[in-house]
Amino acid sequence: MIGKIRRIVLDTLKPMEPNIIEMAKKLSVVDGVSAVNISLVEIDLKVENAKITIEGEDINFDDVESLIQDMGASIHSIDEVVAGKEIIDDAETLQG
Repeated sequence: MIGKIRRIVLDTLKPMEPNIIEMAKKLSVVDGVSAVNISLVEIDLKVENAKITIEGEDINFDDVESLIQDMGASIHSIDEVVAGKEIIDDAETLQG
């Protein structure tokens, strides 16, 4: 059995439309998703850099990725993934 994805943080580049409200509403109805947070990191003339945090019981990354692409956005990087029976946060280390 494979562990379930509980949280994923994505660095994305998206067009100005759809706006982050519409994008969050669409992502929130993907199977396994219980919450979506989108923050704009940078705004250029035609595109926006957005950080997307998704949490849920069993997030289907393929469905999330496909929907993001359907909205004209691209995933630059996967910055965090939490998988397993519960969500844990990063532990602070001496290295910072």
